[in-house]
Amino acid sequence: MEVSAPKILILYASYGEGHVQAARAIMDSLRRLGHCEVQLLDLMAESHPWLNGLTKFVYMQSFKTIPQLYGWVYNITRGMQAKSAFGHVLHSFGMRQLALTLKKELPDLVIHTFPQLALPALRRKMGMNLPIVNVVTDFDLHGRWLHPDIDRYYVATEDLQQEAAQRGIPIERIAATGIPIHASFYNLSVNEVPDQQQVIPPLQTETTTLLIMAGAYGVLSGILDICRHLSRLPQLRLLIVCGRNQQLKAELDALYADHPDIYTYGFVGYVPALMRASNLVITKPGGITLSESIASGLPILVFKPVPGQELNNALYLQQKGAARIARTTEELIQHCLDLISTPSLAKEMKQAIELLRKPHPADQIAEDILLQLVDKRTSVRTN
Repeated sequence: MEVSAPKILILYASYGEGHVQAARAIMDSLRRLGHCEVQLLDLMAESHPWLNGLTKFVYMQSFKTIPQLYGWVYNITRGMQAKSAFGHVLHSFGMRQLALTLKKELPDLVIHTFPQLALPALRRKMGMNLPIVNVVTDFDLHGRWLHPDIDRYYVATEDLQQEAAQRGIPIERIAATGIPIHASFYNLSVNEVPDQQQVIPPLQTETTTLLIMAGAYGVLSGILDICRHLSRLPQLRLLIVCGRNQQLKAELDALYADHPDIYTYGFVGYVPALMRASNLVITKPGGITLSESIASGLPILVFKPVPGQELNNALYLQQKGAARIARTTEELIQHCLDLISTPSLAKEMKQAIELLRKPHPADQIAEDILLQLVDKRTSVRTN
């Protein structure tokens, strides 16, 4: 009798691109390695569409207009307990929709790439023997991710693995795989642009290429001022990714149409190729973009990180020697000049990045999950 393919449900949220990108990376690996049936579900959007829209708006506005308040709330709740009164409320959203989905789809395992953890309580209520795993998508560990009834954790680093263990999670349940990103950041033949020369002009001798991820979750603060300063530096080529911000791209195109070393891009599928053609990157410190930069071996410059997970991500990588933080345009330009004029500094950062680099995190996560499902498709709990 032929055994049916495993069915896996991945729960994510659309608060920025990172959580869904992680979900898609895992989905691709599971389908390729295990021929699984994989379904993605934006639980908050499906279960509470009005509230989802409101909270996304509030999140974005607080992120942009009152970042200090956002950071204060993030840090004061960082040590929260899942089974506290606050934790019960926070993890109660989406329970009804999730119950309907479980009854309909009957998954063999559920993955979270966003810490909306209605499932542990629902699993007990429904009497299900259903493995649950969490994929932490930052270099910082907020208490929302931690729940004693989660069967497996996948985290960015060994430091997070140790921290989760110190906060009560059995260490055998925690794997330091890295944050899942698209396979094209590791495999040169995957998702490559048809003719890279048409998109990314060839390097000239003694030219440094700086990639600016300006469209990472909104607009990189002060991008026009940054470009104005950088455009004056000799032997520097700028590749500016504006994402879905068409207005920003139009402004930059108008300003630098005749500049021979400034190239702008909208929302493109060949960021891996752009990173491979670059020597440095300026970005907002989201977990996914940082992981993509690390996979590409790029020294990272972080500009004005927002307090909360962004700042904590940036501080961690700066502590490890893989990134530098700039809080003013002048400081950012100086960091660029230092790295361009002193190759040994960039070399040291690359060496630090190599220590953080994890080989194919999405594949590692998929392989580990598939191993747990081989025998009984019951539980990934190893204790």
